[in-house]
Amino acid sequence: MVEGIIWRYRVGTPWRDVPRSFGPWQTLWKRHRRYSGDGTWDRIHAELLADADAVGGVDWAVSVDSTINRAHQHATNLPRDTGGSVELQESARGAG
Repeated sequence: MVEGIIWRYRVGTPWRDVPRSFGPWQTLWKRHRRYSGDGTWDRIHAELLADADAVGGVDWAVSVDSTINRAHQHATNLPRDTGGSVELQESARGAG
């Protein structure tokens, strides 16, 4: 069951596409959801991390990236306030 959940995340496939050899996808999804909600995955991760750290298998160096990603102005569906009014823009076009 755990292997099926890991396979799904490694491959990036929808739950319905998990191979039958791991069992019904509904069971995998329900178990994953339950383990996520009750903290089981957090406890497993903490135990694995502690074991790896005890034998020196964890490199605690941290790399921080300050990259900023911005959406294009047309990527939103909100109206854009240009600071002017529609009447002023129309009269400026007609004056020339």
